[in-house]
Amino acid sequence: MGFRVKLVASALALALAAVSVGGAQAQSITQALTIAYDHAPDLQAALLSAKSAAENVALAQAGKRPQINASISGGHGWSLVGGSVTEGDSLSTELTYGQVIFDNFKTDAQIEAARAGAEAAEYQIRDTEQTVLLAVVDAYMSVLNGRQLVALRQENVSFFQAQLQSAKDRLDVGEGTRIDVAQAEARLSQGDASYRAAVSSLEISQATFQRYVGAAPQNLDASHNYGRLIPASLQAAISAAETDHPAILLSKATIRAAQANTDTAQAAFGPTASINGSIGSSWKDSPGDGFNASVGFRISIPLYNGGAIGANVRKANIEQIKSEVTAMSTYDKIREAVISAWAGIQSADAQISAANAAVSAGRTVLDGVIQERDLGTRTTLDVLNAQAELTTARESLINASTNKVMATFSLLSAMGHLTATDLALNVQVKSAVQYNQAVDDVWQELRTVAD
Repeated sequence: MGFRVKLVASALALALAAVSVGGAQAQSITQALTIAYDHAPDLQAALLSAKSAAENVALAQAGKRPQINASISGGHGWSLVGGSVTEGDSLSTELTYGQVIFDNFKTDAQIEAARAGAEAAEYQIRDTEQTVLLAVVDAYMSVLNGRQLVALRQENVSFFQAQLQSAKDRLDVGEGTRIDVAQAEARLSQGDASYRAAVSSLEISQATFQRYVGAAPQNLDASHNYGRLIPASLQAAISAAETDHPAILLSKATIRAAQANTDTAQAAFGPTASINGSIGSSWKDSPGDGFNASVGFRISIPLYNGGAIGANVRKANIEQIKSEVTAMSTYDKIREAVISAWAGIQSADAQISAANAAVSAGRTVLDGVIQERDLGTRTTLDVLNAQAELTTARESLINASTNKVMATFSLLSAMGHLTATDLALNVQVKSAVQYNQAVDDVWQELRTVAD
């Protein structure tokens, strides 16, 4: 009995902790998602990756822009001529200019590849966002499910304790048998074990919840209105996924980048033309001070590069084909996920209906068996079995209700609609779009140097 007392105390501590943290106000799924969105390190990492990808656009655009450099140099020199030593100072300044004016459109292809890569990185943020939010819902429902199971199994333990005491009392007055007592003790031990497992599972679920949300779970409330985002038909859900899912959009952007990389590799076979110029002045102690300037051009045509150019083209072609194959696989996986989630909702609805009927029937059966046992027409084992069946039906109802919520959010994720924008979360949406626009500023670097 000492162990059972500890388990009861543990359950009460868990319940009191939830109430003390959340108070009378319940913590909704929306609140948990909102907190997790701002807290999630995976989302922040995806945002930083997108900003890094945006810099590739600026790096590629630099290939079409001039390279301007200024330099100044000076020194003090000594010379020995005819037995006499002379020395003097010198100073020179130079401004150089260089620009590629034609590279067979290689730079244009590199810019397109970089833009596609930045776009793909933006879609990766949305895909990571969906993964994070679905994981939060899973953690949320695991805690809620776990708390309901702990309460149910604690109630079950209390019932078995009462039946054990009843069996002992009946034995004392000569109306029962030692078999009834032994059977009640066995069921109580099983109930204790199930209760202990539920408490352990709940503690793990609460730790997972805190990892995603950044705070301990409060007084949770699974009610939500996101079912309104579910379309009326499976085909409509599949169509939405094909249009909106970030993984599919990411695949399309990856194909664009691969095509641009192929163009980049092929452009290496063509000529390159560039111009360059310089202007400067020099000063010395001795005569010879003056001003100098030069301008020139250069045209180069690749003839043979050890086979590297052809290898790059073949590799780029392979990577392009690979991106297209990967996109087809992504489409199939998304379609499968939509169908699976849709079926999960239908299955959960059927399970909830069946479980409700089983719970209602189980309560009636249990009450009847207890009355019949008291009249001597049923045994304690019959009562224990009826209670076990009722508990199983109630657990099935809890699990089916949890499955319905998870299937709903899984379908939203499979459609590409499990985002902060679609859910109308009160957050600042993480995006690198504004950063992309900022790095397109041609003169930003020059102003930075001037400052």
